Amino acid sequence: MATTGTRLRRLAGIATAAAAAAAACTSLTPSVASSDRGGGPALDAVRRRIVDPSAAVPPPRAVQESALVGASSANPLDILVIGGGATGCGVALDATTRGLRVGLVEREDFSSGTSSRSTKLIHGGVRYLEKAVFNLDYGQLRLVFHALEERKQVIDNAPHLCHALPCMTPCFNWFEVVYYWMGLKLYDLVAGARLLHLSRYYSAQESAELFPTLARKGKDRVLKGAVVYYDGQMNDSRLNVGLACTAALAGAAVLNYAEVVSFLKDEVSDRIIGARIRDNLSGQEFDTYAKVVVNAAGPFCDSVRKMAKVDAQPMICPSSGVHIVLPDYYSPEGMGLIVPKTKDGRVVFMLPWLGRTVAGTTDSNTPITMLPEPHEDEIQFILDAICDYLNVKVRRTDVLSAWSGIRPLAVDPSAKNTESISRDHVVCEDYPGLVTITGGKWTTYRSMAEDAVNAAIRSGKLKPANECITNNLRLVGGEGWDPAFFTVLAQQYVRMKRTYGGKVVPGVMDTAVAKHLSRAYGTFAERVAAIAQDEGLGKRLAHGYPFLEAEVAYCARYEYCESAVDFIARRSRLAFLDTDAAGRALPQVIEILATEHQWDKSRKKQELEKAKAFLETFKSSRNAQFHDGKHK
Repeated sequence: MATTGTRLRRLAGIATAAAAAAAACTSLTPSVASSDRGGGPALDAVRRRIVDPSAAVPPPRAVQESALVGASSANPLDILVIGGGATGCGVALDATTRGLRVGLVEREDFSSGTSSRSTKLIHGGVRYLEKAVFNLDYGQLRLVFHALEERKQVIDNAPHLCHALPCMTPCFNWFEVVYYWMGLKLYDLVAGARLLHLSRYYSAQESAELFPTLARKGKDRVLKGAVVYYDGQMNDSRLNVGLACTAALAGAAVLNYAEVVSFLKDEVSDRIIGARIRDNLSGQEFDTYAKVVVNAAGPFCDSVRKMAKVDAQPMICPSSGVHIVLPDYYSPEGMGLIVPKTKDGRVVFMLPWLGRTVAGTTDSNTPITMLPEPHEDEIQFILDAICDYLNVKVRRTDVLSAWSGIRPLAVDPSAKNTESISRDHVVCEDYPGLVTITGGKWTTYRSMAEDAVNAAIRSGKLKPANECITNNLRLVGGEGWDPAFFTVLAQQYVRMKRTYGGKVVPGVMDTAVAKHLSRAYGTFAERVAAIAQDEGLGKRLAHGYPFLEAEVAYCARYEYCESAVDFIARRSRLAFLDTDAAGRALPQVIEILATEHQWDKSRKKQELEKAKAFLETFKSSRNAQFHDGKHK
């Protein structure tokens, strides 16, 4: 328990920081207000390509691969991007909209790693603000300014996939009420013109009404009230896939399941001039040439760097975040719960997400693996932590899905002092022709990409046609979308469903399905609804979830969905929401993909085995082993 003197010093620190932040707001206003730069004719031309009804379908995978094969030493790409996560796809979109010739390769699927396993929050970083105040760290304060600027930008650029979310911080003594109220008002102040909504204090009674499962009494404590503030929330992997498809529509050659196996180097200068790439679907290899290669491989960027230089100094310090999904009744729709400090000092959150509740924590040490799995003690830690704040029984058997994601915290290899791990991103070129971008977070992917492209332009002496324009560019499906768009689907389309006897019967495009399609695909939801209506693919894939058979066909045709796992994990979020429901949906998903991709029986069997193995890494209650009512 902090002493009264310590508490007063903390409050004084917040007050002082508020004054400093107000002054800093003034000095940083030009950068915040710079969202109109780089627009004009270039931006209008890109927008037309993305929303053009006759062209708003990304080129097929075979066309994209041909474009990469066609990049020769005499006619190279300007930039080749390695990594199809948020940052890599952001780099591809930024570079191609500057008029550069761009290719991107990803050894698995777009968003198959860290970018699909996030907290789903788009945030400025309340914890960083606290550190900035108490450590008098202006660098941390600038980090928060920057993240809050980008937070609003992400929401504006993909309004169908992102939205503002109120988050409640419960307070159990009056010092906490004052402390969190002042701190979150400072957060509002730092956001400035990018503010989502003002934070405010609610009494204990009001808090209980807003969050019915919040405990008013606990172990020697009584709820005094809560402070509610706003951050953003997203559907992360669909946002990532949207980035890839938008980049493809804008002119980039993006290719998933394409792995870099080695670099091509100039014999005289030893500069990297391209890469040897293996198509992991066909097994064939080819060379593609580029003036600059951008390494955006996230946690795996060190392995890419070591392909260029065996003794490259590591720059990744991996950190994991474990998340579990619980039924919707654990949290009310439209209100999250954030516990800033648990028993061991970690943050725990509980947020409504796609009709369920996602709970988790951050920052645990972890090894780098392709498919990180949550440990049972981490799952139990989350359950125990949220149990302290709820008035309902928290049961391990309620866990519908559990997963772990690896965050690539970075150390700049060129920095003299490597003791401090950066929470910001790092851009470096420690081998000629290879620019590495890593660190940072989902919220700042766009500005990370901008910095990486700027570095690539300098490295390759490239000549872009215009400046960065992604700050004003809505992603595919976002232009012209509004929250009421789902009513168009509900009124104008029906769901034609095939019965077990093979008869096709009409069904209502109910509100739940219409809202889901609108939120997942934006204005392109009409294309999915048309497939459901015209091709008899209007049946739900899993009971209790709004995902339709038509989505499988749409994603196979227009979103580079190449496997069953691609769909259940990243095009839809069924694996993350309910592992068992995803398993039940698998046979039908595979049948539809088999029709779209002309799979034989052997391939269908292989897809089923791979998908089941993938789902085993999501530790739902059914995957767990229990003994005498407790987990072993």
